[in-house]
Amino acid sequence: MSQSSELIHSAQRTLRLELEAVQGLQARIDGEFVRACELILASKGRVIVLGMGKSGHIGSKIAATLASTGTPAFFVHPAEASHGDMGMITRDDVILALSNSGTTAEIVMLLPLIKRLGTPLVSLTGNPQSTLALAAAARLDARVEHEACPLNLAPTSSTTAALVLGDALAIALLEARGFTAEDFAFSHPGGALGRRLLVKVEDVMHGDSALPVVERSTPLKDALLEMSRKGLGMTVVLEADGTLAGIFTDGDLRRALDRNIDVHGTPIEAVMTSHSKTVTAQMLAAEALKLMEDYKISALVVVDAHDRPVGALNMHDLLRAGVM
Repeated sequence: MSQSSELIHSAQRTLRLELEAVQGLQARIDGEFVRACELILASKGRVIVLGMGKSGHIGSKIAATLASTGTPAFFVHPAEASHGDMGMITRDDVILALSNSGTTAEIVMLLPLIKRLGTPLVSLTGNPQSTLALAAAARLDARVEHEACPLNLAPTSSTTAALVLGDALAIALLEARGFTAEDFAFSHPGGALGRRLLVKVEDVMHGDSALPVVERSTPLKDALLEMSRKGLGMTVVLEADGTLAGIFTDGDLRRALDRNIDVHGTPIEAVMTSHSKTVTAQMLAAEALKLMEDYKISALVVVDAHDRPVGALNMHDLLRAGVM
């Protein structure tokens, strides 16, 4: 077998073993998992995640995932906890302790202190009969048959299983709390994600004097002048009572010219798009973008509760705002 084939075979074996480890977790999402969720949901404090070595790296990521999905959490290094950081933990918190063996000395050393403090303990181990698991109020079982390491020594399948089980815990808690996309955005205000989730239609729309508006009876040529003045490539068309009658866009203009419409004598109502898609000012800009993509349109009218136009936006506005 060539070196290239050996490398591919090794990688495929690793993926197969780790996939089997993850699949094995399905049967262990049981009453213990429910108990862990209940302890965390009932807590008035935070989830304190503990872990040494590779389990510590996984624990740190689980803490970050919990914190960003509605469950306040942070990671504490067990060795540092023995030298003062136990002061960061209160009886209102819940401790989530990770150890594949369940006998990690730095964590086992803390068990009497945790018991004395009265803080609920959730274990995430590869041995449900270990010292750590037996001391816990809820035991998450992340055991695996084999590590992906051919020596069955390096933490590979076991850390993957622990990470996936931590994700399952975080998402179950997210759904139990009714955590929303807007809640998620407040935990991620920076970068493109924050822009997509925090920007509302009212933040990017053109309103007041910048909104192109004409009435149903307006001649097409005058509507075109209004479009040119406002520069949005569209105009809103109003009913006599000020409610929305329709919209006229550059696309409607092209279709009208293909029909040899008289731009001087034709009223805008004859060529406008009636029953156009609309959004409200309080909607997320990302929702407006999805509407545009779903219906393959490039502009939207913003209306109030009485169907009166208060603004308009197009794809360029969303692009400038970083929503796309």
